[in-house]
Amino acid sequence: MTTLQDELFAQQNSKDLLKQAQQAAFEYIDSQSNQRVFPNASNLEKLTLFDESLPEASSDPALLLEQLNTVGSVNTVAQTGGRYFGFVNGNALPVTLATKWLSDVWDQNAALYVMSPIASKLESICQTWLNQLFGLPEHTVAGFVSGTSIATLSGLAAARYRQLQKLGWDVNQQGLFGAPKIRLILGKQTHGTVAKAISLLGFGHTSIEWVDCDKQGRLIVENLPQLDQSCIVVLQAGNVNSGAFDDFTTLCQLANTAQAWVHIDGAFGLWAKASNVFDEQTKGMELADSWSVDPHKTLNTPYDCGIVLCKDAEALTSALHQQGSYIQLSEQRDGLLYTPEMSKRARAIELWAAMKYLGRAGIAELVEQLHSHAQFFADLLADNGFTILNEVVFNQVILNCETEQLTQKTLSLVQQSGECWCGGSVWHEQSVIRISLCSWATTKQDILRSVKVFVEARKQALQT
Repeated sequence: MTTLQDELFAQQNSKDLLKQAQQAAFEYIDSQSNQRVFPNASNLEKLTLFDESLPEASSDPALLLEQLNTVGSVNTVAQTGGRYFGFVNGNALPVTLATKWLSDVWDQNAALYVMSPIASKLESICQTWLNQLFGLPEHTVAGFVSGTSIATLSGLAAARYRQLQKLGWDVNQQGLFGAPKIRLILGKQTHGTVAKAISLLGFGHTSIEWVDCDKQGRLIVENLPQLDQSCIVVLQAGNVNSGAFDDFTTLCQLANTAQAWVHIDGAFGLWAKASNVFDEQTKGMELADSWSVDPHKTLNTPYDCGIVLCKDAEALTSALHQQGSYIQLSEQRDGLLYTPEMSKRARAIELWAAMKYLGRAGIAELVEQLHSHAQFFADLLADNGFTILNEVVFNQVILNCETEQLTQKTLSLVQQSGECWCGGSVWHEQSVIRISLCSWATTKQDILRSVKVFVEARKQALQT
């Protein structure tokens, strides 16, 4: 009688399933230029084919892979192509995709050195390279997490630990009940993930002191309240709509003098530091205390990969402290010390591949290309009568039409076209169309093709 284990060994030894998946993956890659960027209605209806009760017996693995390929591939969003401009979602460099395939076969848990020496080593290397790329102090530590949401949570947890300690309070031992008040200083254009992190850390939104921003979403320096060591200031390297950067030099110097903590949310914008083109925007960001950034955005590593960087290693590791009689720490890097979770994917492997392949010059070229394409896109749209609402300082473009209704209708028709996809937002209390250039694969031809879609969508919207 054949057992389940017998079947699994047979599947592993034959490698037929891996070959089948590889062939499907190659077909998907080859079809990207002609694939709809968002699925059409008929393909979306096919998703009901997955609706079934839990099977009582095992299924044919080749058939389920075929179902996944046939029904699933046409119901993906083609963000690995050149005409997806939504949510600042990045593509994947070919070398990072290949690296992910290999590392998925390894299936490493990056929690401890004894769980994965290779993951531990590459995390250490990436930490050093990131500090060199961003111009951070060499003692800055990095934690590799799922994305900026968790990276921001981690950075603010370190800030909470250190700022309360300055006030004579050990949050790890005493908790938050009865703790001295912490003041959170945020610009009114701060990303929503920061407010979520603040809630998760137990501060509550009444702890936030909101600061007005200028027309580009930059925190107005003159409106900053008086700071002290009870303060945590959150700044932005890349406003989520406009792409604008706060005045890091001035704001960080004020905070440092007052012993306040500064965290920079640089999900996509921190990578601008790689190029001298953006020196004016990124100047002074090294003066902060912690940073959050996503390789799976601008750097184009596969999902998911986020990083928290913190120059105060004790604050980060104390805030994320974990104990267990079974935990075997080493003299090497143990990744769990720098992240909220223990079990975690070995994300640094793909990050290492991206940074080694590109090098400093390649990363600079990549971010400069994203910026030049954003400017090209904005110029073409402006030439065709759309109103560009932001200074295109990095990879973001926001625009609208003559009326609120026309803007919304135009966006809806663009999304329905299947030719390209972008999202909407609200900017200074008006509906806007938000374009994010975040893929290595986007060409000028992709942009020209997409602009035609915008022009036709607005024309059609005017007729309805």
